[in-house]
Amino acid sequence: MEKNDIICTGCPKGCRVTVEVENEEIINVKGYECPTGKKYAIDEYKNPTRILPTTIRVKNGEFPLVPVKTAEPIPKSLLIKAMDVIAKKEVEAPVNIGDVLIKDILNTGVNIVATRNINKKAGV
Repeated sequence: MEKNDIICTGCPKGCRVTVEVENEEIINVKGYECPTGKKYAIDEYKNPTRILPTTIRVKNGEFPLVPVKTAEPIPKSLLIKAMDVIAKKEVEAPVNIGDVLIKDILNTGVNIVATRNINKKAGV
């Protein structure tokens, strides 16, 4: 039997949850203090996902980069590929919080959105 220890981030408690697996099937989940912890641990074992925060280059902006993030979590296995796509992107200022800068990254259905306003550089 394989044991996977996971720290739940579903709420501030940070429960240490153990997922017991046999032949790639979950046979037991223990250590959680609420239903959210159990669901989080199962999801984290079966298909871990993450919000990806990073930056995109800005042309003619008051700052050269705009902070961005995935609007929803994406599979952890796609993070490096997503970074490759994002690294090739450049946007024109102005940029507003919430602007979709990359639509449906890697066919996940998840958009890359701006998390800060970037004004156009004065005199441009």
